[in-house]
Amino acid sequence: MRHVEQQILSAENGGERFFKIKDFPWAKDIEQAWVGMRKEMDLILLALDLLPAFGEIRIQEKRHSADKRWKIFPLYAYGHWVLENTVRCPNTTAALKGIPGLQAAMFSILRAGKELELHRGPYNGVLRYHLGLKIPKPEIQCGISVGGEIRNWYEGASLIFDDSHLHEAWNRSSEDRVVLFVDFTRPLSGELRKLNDEVIENIYKSDWVTQSAKRWGDWESIFGREFDRLIATNA
Repeated sequence: MRHVEQQILSAENGGERFFKIKDFPWAKDIEQAWVGMRKEMDLILLALDLLPAFGEIRIQEKRHSADKRWKIFPLYAYGHWVLENTVRCPNTTAALKGIPGLQAAMFSILRAGKELELHRGPYNGVLRYHLGLKIPKPEIQCGISVGGEIRNWYEGASLIFDDSHLHEAWNRSSEDRVVLFVDFTRPLSGELRKLNDEVIENIYKSDWVTQSAKRWGDWESIFGREFDRLIATNA
């Protein structure tokens, strides 16, 4: 995988950190669906305390965040739809199905005061998309730095970046910050596209994908019924 990554970096990356949203026409469709996503996300937050930390589902993330203040609500990961969550969030699921090369999707929740230290994604054959869903005001309190370039999130607005650069994120407000977090296949051509498809196909078969799906299944079996009860009670 490292060999393929280096080829993509040298041939396609050019050091780019953030990308122009206009170059990804589907992003506007996602933005237009954001109100329905926000309503579903608001319901999910009614049972926020039950949600797991990212590192409890994907163990590799523990090195970036050892506490439970980076929480997730997964919807899709490398060939696996989280069926119970797609039922809970039909509007979000419908919007996600319009993203070419969708590889992963979730609600990503940074609790108040949470900061993620510098880290980098393992592979730049995918790009990362964020849609602001719940952003504390003033928005300058929450941000992300990718390769030294800083952006802030805004509700209903998109960011696309290459997470293989060193990046960090922070929520320095007294409220929770929530974004729709998506990984999608990096647009490539020719041999690089073929190589990238091969790598992603191997990711589908990897232990971390299988184990992450199992951990969420374990969470669902333990907490799913109580999760739904809390949402129904508090809605």
